[in-house]
Amino acid sequence: MKKRVRSLSFWSALFCLLVYTSQLAYAADLQVPKRPNVIIIFMDDMGYGDPECYNGTLYHTPNLNKLAAEGMRFTHFYAAQAVCSASRAALLTGCYPNRLSISGALFPWSNVALNPKEETIASMLKKSGYRTGMVGKWHLGAEPPYWPASYGFDSYTGLPYSNDMWPVDYDGKPIKDSSDFRIRYPKLPLIEGTKVVKHINTLEDQGELTGIYTTKAIQFIQQHKQKPFFLYLAHSMPHAPIAASGKFLGKSEWGLFGDMMMEIDWSVGEIMKTLRKEGLDQNTLVIFTSDNGPWLSFGKHAGNAGGLREGKGTSFEGGQREPCIMRWPGTIPAGSICNKIGATIDLLPTIAEICKADLPKQKIDGVSILPLLLNNVSANPRDEFVYYYQRNSLEAIRKTNWKLVFPHTGVTYQELPPGENGAPSPRRSVKFELGLYDLSTDPGESRNLANKYPEKVKELSILADKYRKELGDDLTKVACTECRPAAVFTPSVKAPGN
Repeated sequence: MKKRVRSLSFWSALFCLLVYTSQLAYAADLQVPKRPNVIIIFMDDMGYGDPECYNGTLYHTPNLNKLAAEGMRFTHFYAAQAVCSASRAALLTGCYPNRLSISGALFPWSNVALNPKEETIASMLKKSGYRTGMVGKWHLGAEPPYWPASYGFDSYTGLPYSNDMWPVDYDGKPIKDSSDFRIRYPKLPLIEGTKVVKHINTLEDQGELTGIYTTKAIQFIQQHKQKPFFLYLAHSMPHAPIAASGKFLGKSEWGLFGDMMMEIDWSVGEIMKTLRKEGLDQNTLVIFTSDNGPWLSFGKHAGNAGGLREGKGTSFEGGQREPCIMRWPGTIPAGSICNKIGATIDLLPTIAEICKADLPKQKIDGVSILPLLLNNVSANPRDEFVYYYQRNSLEAIRKTNWKLVFPHTGVTYQELPPGENGAPSPRRSVKFELGLYDLSTDPGESRNLANKYPEKVKELSILADKYRKELGDDLTKVACTECRPAAVFTPSVKAPGN
């Protein structure tokens, strides 16, 4: 009997030891979180005031509202430049686009592309074991081999450039006027990998894009749920011409723009629903932001800048300050708001730190803003930002809450009525004077304090010289000393006039 008791005691002790050991191992696993999946949802021409949780009116975006309630909403987050291609180059590489010799919006006949030698978020994460996919607007090279497959993406479905680069007029009818340069656009192709699978020929076709992108994004998540993945979903909307599918038309109180915004919100909801269904939502970092501000020329077919000055194509706040929401349960506190400066160029180094990936060997301009995501109130990884535009013009600089705008010629939306029925108003250029603005009290940049605070003008001017020395400045005729070349090739599409 005593032997049996001793035997039972031994096995009981061994069982307890095994349970305790497994509990220690489980606790250790909890202390070392898995590398998260990363999804970037990148809008086109969405204004700071477009989502309902920022200032959107007369339509509802409940899924974006929920994303913000479960994550962090940024109030001072910037696109690197107020135009399509330059902004996208910056997002993917962590560099100011002029460092990469990328400027403006590339056309189907442009002879430059993002240099494939540049490291992107996709190529960085791919080397670290991630599966990588892109869906939506590319706009960093008009034709192969300058499509996503050459920049680290395992799969791609989308448009090679903006959805307005097609031979179709604002009323949806084919252009007949031979003097209109848009007649030289080729048919707008939808790409799968490196093959054209269909053409976008009508406004009804445009209305199917958000649904197509959403379906492809969901398929990518489902196919790669067993390994860490990076998904870059770059919507074509709200870039004009805007469109929505039949199930959303007439659903808002703000016409077609509101309908389109509701469909974009639906798309976000479908992505989040898929993550929850597949058990991935707790370990996926979701980032929602935009490439630049609203194209205000299009009136009610464009969004709003939320009270900020100007819009797309300008270095004022309406052109570059964007809505930005980040969600990562257990790391980013739910319902938090970040009032510190962040930028799309900061996403690459932030994701590198989070995913334990090696940073690019070549110099970048972004900094990790992970401390901001952790809601560290004393952290301030970025307290300055420069606003370059045109080919390489330093038009403004920000330090903390002070912004200095340098004299330059630029587009304004304030002196002409907006367009109607999907057509834009004429563009007008004006000369902007030197301006100093305190963004903490004047986010609309309406009160010029340059004469009142000359010492602050001097301080910011000296800081700007530091950037000019490195990145150059066409306005002051300073050459760039650290710019890297873009890829140059001979396009198959002829430019207008050739």
